Amino acid sequence: MTLFLRVAVVPVVLAAALVSAAPADATPGSDITAVTLGEARIPAGLLPFVAGTDLVVREITIGPGGSTGWHYHVGPVFGFVRSGTLTHPGPECDAPVYRTGEFIYEPAGEWNVHVGLNRGSEPLVLDVVYAPPTGDPLFIDAPAPPCA
Repeated sequence: MTLFLRVAVVPVVLAAALVSAAPADATPGSDITAVTLGEARIPAGLLPFVAGTDLVVREITIGPGGSTGWHYHVGPVFGFVRSGTLTHPGPECDAPVYRTGEFIYEPAGEWNVHVGLNRGSEPLVLDVVYAPPTGDPLFIDAPAPPCA
């Protein structure tokens, strides 16, 4: 295979593999951007209660009417609403609302499928710290629960 073909074909194959890895009935996000502000790795054994964790800090902006799409996390997530209002339906479709200056905690686990919605008229800006096990994704797309 020529270098040109390898450069052209390999990224396409990898992209197709990543797309096909998402659940078939996942609900994609809309009008959302994420900027990674920092990353750190806590290796296993460094602290007696940590088995190896990646820490990722992101600024997430969701435009008016935008959504994260339904998803869950394999590690805990801690968030702060910098501006705007976050509507946050969970697995039972209850929808707590978090306003500017409020904190949010999302426990890990497939059982905790949820979506972040901006039902306001201004952009929603969140500062978020993800703490998944080392090498795991920050979130996993999921189908909406039956109550949605």
